[in-house]
Amino acid sequence: MSCQNYQIEFTKQAQKDITKLSPKLKNKLKDILRNKISIMPETGKPLVGDLKGYYSVRLSFQDRIVYRIEHNCCVVLVVRAKTHYEE
Repeated sequence: MSCQNYQIEFTKQAQKDITKLSPKLKNKLKDILRNKISIMPETGKPLVGDLKGYYSVRLSFQDRIVYRIEHNCCVVLVVRAKTHYEE
């Protein structure tokens, strides 16, 4: 199945992460999701190890968007939208 645009969905954790972002980062997140990930989701960096099958895109110096692509239903599931470092 070939998808023109992927639908973006968020886990509860990703929704919680987004509420903690600054307005500037929220706008950047929206722009990346709308203009990059929903069109070509494989543009992110493929992750390895425990996160094999997930992709990552840099949001800021320490914040990352971590997501999984579900090709069969044209969905990108955002699982994290904040830092993976200690806060």
